[in-house]
Amino acid sequence: CKARFVAESYTQTYGIDYLETFAPIAKMNTVRTLLSLTANYGWELQQFDVKNAFLHGELEEEIYMEVPPGYGNNLTAHIVCKLKKALYGLIQSPRAWLGRFAKFMIAMGYRLNQGDHMLFIKHSPSRGVTILLVHVDDL
Repeated sequence: CKARFVAESYTQTYGIDYLETFAPIAKMNTVRTLLSLTANYGWELQQFDVKNAFLHGELEEEIYMEVPPGYGNNLTAHIVCKLKKALYGLIQSPRAWLGRFAKFMIAMGYRLNQGDHMLFIKHSPSRGVTILLVHVDDL
């Protein structure tokens, strides 16, 4: 059995609970070009999934939520909690995770491509070129 806490994003108000929601997606031309280059040059292709990625996003806004039912006791019925990290269901969760991920990749020596903000490239004398194309979804 799998369960997760999900924020009630329908209660979020623009300008109060969030300012921006935009999270870029990889351009299809970038995907096609990268797959074509991979096939042409015989490059190794790998994929991975970041488990629970949205739970690691850092929020820019202050967000408070009610204590979920079943947690605490009658005394916590009128208490709210301040979120420290993003949560599934928040409108800004994809953007928050991507911001943290991009900072990490840049710190690891990758450069963010200006033509596609989901494409990271790293040149290394010993390993050659490493290309990372990111796809963010909320499934």
